[in-house]
Amino acid sequence: MKVKVISRSTDEFTRERSQDLQRVFHNFDPNLRTQEKAVEYQRALNAAKLDKIFARPFIGAMDGHIDAVSCMAKNPNYLKGIFSGSMDGDIRLWDIANRRTVCRFPGHQGAVRGLTASTDGSTLVSCGTDCTVRLWNVPVATIMESGNSSDCSSEPRAVYMGENAYWAVDHQWSGDLFATAGAQVDIWNHNRSQPVNSFKWGTDSVISVRFNPGEPNLLATSASDRSIMLYDLRVSSPARKLIMRTKTNSISWNPMEPMNFTAANEDCNCYSYDARKFDEAKCVHKDHVSAVMDIDFSPTGREFVTGSYDRTVRIFQYNGGHSREIYHTKRMQRVFCVKFSCDASYVISGSDDTNLRLWKAKASEQLGILLPREQRRHEYNEALKTRYKHLPEVKRIVRHRHLPKPIYKAGVLRRVMIEAERRKDHRRKAHSAPGSIVTEPMRKRRIIKEVE
Repeated sequence: MKVKVISRSTDEFTRERSQDLQRVFHNFDPNLRTQEKAVEYQRALNAAKLDKIFARPFIGAMDGHIDAVSCMAKNPNYLKGIFSGSMDGDIRLWDIANRRTVCRFPGHQGAVRGLTASTDGSTLVSCGTDCTVRLWNVPVATIMESGNSSDCSSEPRAVYMGENAYWAVDHQWSGDLFATAGAQVDIWNHNRSQPVNSFKWGTDSVISVRFNPGEPNLLATSASDRSIMLYDLRVSSPARKLIMRTKTNSISWNPMEPMNFTAANEDCNCYSYDARKFDEAKCVHKDHVSAVMDIDFSPTGREFVTGSYDRTVRIFQYNGGHSREIYHTKRMQRVFCVKFSCDASYVISGSDDTNLRLWKAKASEQLGILLPREQRRHEYNEALKTRYKHLPEVKRIVRHRHLPKPIYKAGVLRRVMIEAERRKDHRRKAHSAPGSIVTEPMRKRRIIKEVE
């Protein structure tokens, strides 16, 4: 005969320290807790409001440049380091944690238009409008950590002369090659003073270049003739070309899905494409009210950050049509470059007012070390907001953002224009012969043609 007995372990309800909370056991039977949904909804509402109260995304500004910041590059070997180049030819290495200049790289006689670091972080490659490509030795992390290294200068390890101005540079994710963009796409080796390969398709300047993170020999470029091109270094000719209605200013590959990339366009939108299928965009990311100047994916591949001519920085989900966050300050001018930090916790923006600004990737995130209880509380609040995000009041609070008046009015005007164009197309279609006018979705409307 079996006898069921109540077994109780003292370890389950005994506190380790006298300061600990007494553990309470709940019976989750819904018949006993009839107000559970109402209580959870109120907690979700309070969590959304607290997020707004504690939203302080701006951490600080890093000043030192005397002209507009035109480009930035991350140091893959050092989490706290970031390189920046300005329109007066000044290149600096910053310590983000202390917000100070660690090292300067003087030498360019014109604007620095492109920066990139090698895979091991030991070499910095820069290019600019003075028709030169310069290679620099990067200080090791031990020197950067020391307090007496502020404003040290470095001499270029090598200087390669070109015939035309360079507008962008990017290094392979794994390998010794880097590519420059200008009148043509040049492929360089660290140890060669001349390009090992050159590609040209069309007559206009190439303004951005990005290597694929998964396939080292594949790179994407955008040109001032409104085209996006794919090149494969294993063959001698370009692979594919996509012509859009407006110019693409920058491109960024998704590091977790290397077949997908997102293009920052002049028409205020960003377009995500699958490199295997160019006839339509996977997603159109809207919200900016002026040209999008730069874009960078988070290392997680789940979101990306954009900087725009409208003086704002926005963060988008990789598959979201609208931004989840917008950052702006009264003093920040046109944003020319943006980067995610290597741990996806921070965003760095460089703008026309000579400053680099450091932002939190999550506006209300608590900085510093969290206790386990605090961590569990944050996770619980996030789960509540996710569960009740479709309800009107929670959705309204989570989505609301204060905007500067010029941006708000420009956004209203842009929506009015888009609605007027949509209404006009609808009326034209209604008064035409059936089937004579085909309405194209937004994902196809901005594409003119694809060239193989």
